[in-house]
Amino acid sequence: MKKQVKVVAAIIENENNEILCALRSPEMSIPNQWEFPGGKVEANEDIFNALIREISEELDCTVETTKEVFNDNTHEYETFIINLISIKCRVVEGLPTASEHSKLIWLKRENLESLKWAPADIPAVVQLIQENSLLEMRRLHFFCKLRI
Repeated sequence: MKKQVKVVAAIIENENNEILCALRSPEMSIPNQWEFPGGKVEANEDIFNALIREISEELDCTVETTKEVFNDNTHEYETFIINLISIKCRVVEGLPTASEHSKLIWLKRENLESLKWAPADIPAVVQLIQENSLLEMRRLHFFCKLRI
């Protein structure tokens, strides 16, 4: 039976409406693929506190989370099953710094699909892109109404 792991991921958006993307290092499982940073939820830890702790440890900054789940996905890899819970948040102190990851970059939502994502992260990426498309459609609709 495969090991099951509960993991939280931070969808960190900055003031320029860019999303923080982290490249997994060659030493990590699922190497050289992009992900939203985060980590395992410890026993008796709620997902929001787990995310705040993981980002502090992994990126040396402090985040504030929304109190809702953005995306909840279970993915089966070859050797384990991951329940990846993505939560939107923003940096409130410090600057994200890569310690475990090879690289960190900020990308606009419409450019997220240009990266090779870890399979478990893909549903959240798709949801972010769709959310962006919906926002753009609403803006366009609003401006069209103004011109009529």
